[in-house]
Amino acid sequence: EEGAPGRRGERERSEEPPVERGPGAAFHMFVLMEDLLDKLKLLSYEEEALRRHNMRPLSRHYFALPTNPGEQFFMFCTLAAWLISKAGRPFEQPQEYDDPNAVISNVLSELRSF
Repeated sequence: EEGAPGRRGERERSEEPPVERGPGAAFHMFVLMEDLLDKLKLLSYEEEALRRHNMRPLSRHYFALPTNPGEQFFMFCTLAAWLISKAGRPFEQPQEYDDPNAVISNVLSELRSF
């Protein structure tokens, strides 16, 4: 039946048209990661955050490519905790084997309080 709602590939009238994505859209995450890295460098993340935890500096595409999700998650949590602390809020540094759901919940809770 043509026009039946819920059929694959068909849209109801109230839905908005799909967003057109150009050929460069696939590389947008790489640009965002490079911008993030530039901002972290301006905040001296290498000296203040990484040396304290004996971690290597991020590559230009560290979060753009899924290489080691566990390591990437811990790095994200470490940077999030450092940024929250840098903003003047006391925040306990998560440990590598903490429950990921609890860590994210704490980060989100702290960010909502801003």
